Amino acid sequence: MSSQPPIVRVARLEKTYAGGLRALSAIDLEIRHGEIFALLGPNGAGKTTLINIICGIVTPSAGSVTVDGHDVQSEFREARARIGLVPQELAMTSFETVLTSMRFSRGLFGKPPNPAYLEKVLKSLSLWDKRDTKIMTLSGGMKRRVMIAKALSHEPQILFLDEPTAGVDVELRRAMWEVVRSLRDTGVTVILTTHYIEEAEEMADRIGVINQGKLILVENKTELMRKLGRKHLTLQLQTALACLPPELASLPLVLSTDGRELSYTYDQAWERSGIAALLEQMHRAGIRYKDLHTSQSSLEEIFVGLVGRAQ
Repeated sequence: MSSQPPIVRVARLEKTYAGGLRALSAIDLEIRHGEIFALLGPNGAGKTTLINIICGIVTPSAGSVTVDGHDVQSEFREARARIGLVPQELAMTSFETVLTSMRFSRGLFGKPPNPAYLEKVLKSLSLWDKRDTKIMTLSGGMKRRVMIAKALSHEPQILFLDEPTAGVDVELRRAMWEVVRSLRDTGVTVILTTHYIEEAEEMADRIGVINQGKLILVENKTELMRKLGRKHLTLQLQTALACLPPELASLPLVLSTDGRELSYTYDQAWERSGIAALLEQMHRAGIRYKDLHTSQSSLEEIFVGLVGRAQ
């Protein structure tokens, strides 16, 4: 990752709505040039409010946001010109064709015509053959792609995707992931909110977890998996046990109901020292196993654990 200053900087951001609902509380966040950043959180956590404030759609109660060095309130036009936003709602009943709609979106930002750029975007989204098709006749998945194309029409540096694959089938979801990766490869910073944990696990460079308006953590994905991803060791025994022998009773081992399987959950640090010691203790106790395997917590389990801890 480059040593450039962050492309988005959020400092001590607060949002309390007129009815008293505190949607965001003391949010500090920096997003780097050219990364895919995933914001995870349950419904009502504050994901969309945060995106809308960064995009200048919602006014914060306190704090500041800059986009590529431009304050989103005092320099709204400069900041917004650097942002492409794909909202969650598919409000696309337009009689316009795909290409006409893109030209219009580009014009809204005062950009001169650039047919070659629009063609490139449409081809990257597999929409070039639909360029003269009326948007209202397209499928939901195609409309979602058109929304991305429109958001990219003015050549933004940052693309916000709010639940980009909501209601999209698995095959199309994977195709959309490829599109997002290709955008990142061209230098676009991508910020997405998602309910799909596997989406963040598959694509993100870094992950932020938000719950009840508070940013619980921001972490590099692989580092998050390393630090919080617990592993499970399962041993299939040669002979069923009625109960754990006394010499193993102090260990957090779980014996299956049929007595044929032992399981142990551990973290990375224990793996280096504990497995060999456990197997040695089992050997001394006369317990033999015929097979063993390990599995690692998914990001989903980590996320559920983090949100549960923050309640």
